[in-house]
Amino acid sequence: MMRLLSLGSSMRRREFITLLSGAAAVWPHAAPAQEAGRHYRIAMLAPSRSESFVDELGKAGFVEGGNLEIDGRGLGVTAASYETVALELTKARPDVLMVAGPEAARAAQKATQRIPIVALADDLLGSKLVASMPHPEGNTTGVAIFAFQLDVKRLELLHEALPRARRIAVFADHEPIRNIRDLDNAARGFDMEIIPFSARLEEEVIRAIAAMKATPVEAVNLLASPILWGEFRSLIRDRLDLHHLPAIWQWPEGAEAGGLIAYGPRLSAVFRQCARQVAKLLRGTKVVDVPVEQPTGFELIINLKTAKTLGVEIPPALLARADTTIE
Repeated sequence: MMRLLSLGSSMRRREFITLLSGAAAVWPHAAPAQEAGRHYRIAMLAPSRSESFVDELGKAGFVEGGNLEIDGRGLGVTAASYETVALELTKARPDVLMVAGPEAARAAQKATQRIPIVALADDLLGSKLVASMPHPEGNTTGVAIFAFQLDVKRLELLHEALPRARRIAVFADHEPIRNIRDLDNAARGFDMEIIPFSARLEEEVIRAIAAMKATPVEAVNLLASPILWGEFRSLIRDRLDLHHLPAIWQWPEGAEAGGLIAYGPRLSAVFRQCARQVAKLLRGTKVVDVPVEQPTGFELIINLKTAKTLGVEIPPALLARADTTIE
C-alpha cells in the first residue's frame, strides 16, 4: 500500500495493519448468539446503500428479508432534513442506527440517547461524536476514516501526478472547510494555490465545476463527503470530464468508475467494518465494548485510460507505487 505520511504510520504497499487494538475483523468466540426466531431491525441514514454492508451482516447470520429488516433513508434527503428523518427512524424503534457522515451522526444522537448508533465519519473523536475510541461512552461507536489527514495526502499525490499544476480546486460539501489551514500549508510547500469550492445540491455541483473551469484551476482535490460521493459522484465525474479537469477521489472506487486518481480506504471494506460492529450490537454487546475502528488498508488507484483522455502523463515513480493501474 502507499505510505500514508499524514497519519504518521509506516505503511508499505500492499500491507495491511490494524490501527486500533480490538479492530480486527474476527468474531469473538464469546459473542452472544442472536435469539432464535427473533426479527431484527436496522435503520440507516446514509446517501448510498452498500451491498457489502448487507453481505457482511448476512455472513454474521442477520439476513435481510429473513430475520433482518433494513429501513434505509438518505438518498435524496438534504442534510438540513437529517434531524427530521433521524427522528422518524427512531420512532420505529430499530435495534441499531447506521449513519454516514458527521451531520447524520449528530442528527441521530439528537434523536436518541438509547438506540445504539454506528457512524461512518471523518474523525469521531475530533468531531466530539465519541468521548473515547477504545471505550466509547454514550450510544455511539463506528469507523473513523480520518479524512482530514487523507485530504492533505491526496493533495501531495496530486502534486506528484501533475507537478506543473499551480492552481488546485478543493471541492467540499460546505464552507468554511474545516482543514483548510492544513491544505493551505501543504499547498504552499508544493508552490501551489488552492481555491475552495462547495456544493450540496445538484445545481450547485454544476455551477461549482463550471466555476472551476472559468477560474481556471488545473486539477481538483475532491474532499471527503458522504453528500458529494453518495448523491452526486456520477454527476461530478461527468462534469469534470466535460471540462477536462483531472481530479483525485477519496475512495478507490472513484478511480475505478472513471476518475483519474483515487487514494484512501476502500468504501466496501469500511462498510464491512461497520456491519461487523452492527452485528455485535445486535447480539447484545454494549456500545462501550465496541471500540471505534479505523480503516485497515489504503489503496492508490490510477486510471491510465482517463489519463490518456485528459492528456495527462503520470510520472513513472508514482505509477510504480500504485496498488492498481487501470488500462
